[in-house]
Amino acid sequence: MNARIEFDRTTSDVVLIVDDVPDNLSVLHDALDESGYTVLVATGGEAALQRAAQALPDIVLLDAMMPGMDGFEVAKRLKGSPATAHIPIIFMTGLTETEHLVAALEAGGVDYVTKPIKPKEVLARMGVHMQGARQARQTRNALDAFGYASITVRASDGKLMWQTPLARELLMAYYGTSAPEAPQPVIDWLRRHLKDAEQQIEPPRLAAELGARRLTFRLHQQTGDDDWLIVMREVSDTAVIEAMSLSFRLTAREAEVLYWVVKGKINRDIADILGSSPATVKKHLERVFAKLGVETRTSAAGMAMTRIRQLHPQFEG
Repeated sequence: MNARIEFDRTTSDVVLIVDDVPDNLSVLHDALDESGYTVLVATGGEAALQRAAQALPDIVLLDAMMPGMDGFEVAKRLKGSPATAHIPIIFMTGLTETEHLVAALEAGGVDYVTKPIKPKEVLARMGVHMQGARQARQTRNALDAFGYASITVRASDGKLMWQTPLARELLMAYYGTSAPEAPQPVIDWLRRHLKDAEQQIEPPRLAAELGARRLTFRLHQQTGDDDWLIVMREVSDTAVIEAMSLSFRLTAREAEVLYWVVKGKINRDIADILGSSPATVKKHLERVFAKLGVETRTSAAGMAMTRIRQLHPQFEG
């Protein structure tokens, strides 16, 4: 497993140049260094993959034709890894036939420059793509700072192109899935609302429940031709259950039963959720009725909802 290398991205963007010709590396290295970039180099495909995994550069300048693993294969592998899939790749090629340029874009490149390399042209092309990458990174950092998890999903094939550490944990907890595949319900929801999103109409949020925990998904913005940034937020109703317990002097289990009654669950469903029997749930519910001074589920749910709304206005019943 590659150890990550950390850079100060606030003052300098990191560029990885991949080329097997030393003269090409030297010309580009000097031009980029003078322009304020932090420059990393690799002279072959395997070294490029290792450097990219360690440093997570902001952009990759990739020679298309190299001995051994060529640039097309390097690009496919970078795009196939959740850790590096978000990094824009600019191909450098001496091949100008249409099929080669198409192959470069199909392999995951966002652009290409032709050899012999002109540093000013490379810098101009980089500037265009770096702006989008920089904005995406700033957005992700801001979301993380406020406790939101975020993922980037490619709509066409459902690939998970980016995820924060918290997002990885949540997707595993709620769906039992991990990169590079996004959970199918998330893919279906994204595709169902793509037309609205493209017209900048915010679609309804997707929600998943895990006991008293709830995970919501919000379509935040498009970050590429087919990539979409999705913001996730987990809300736990544990505090709501504790508030009901204190307000109505219920035991912890009685408060849990009342919580699920408020959620509209029948005794059999509550028994499945709590790992008990419907008969046990019925006994707990009878005690809840007695403590609340009511005779029906509807009355108990209504009284509980009124109290919850006072203490937790954001609660979704």
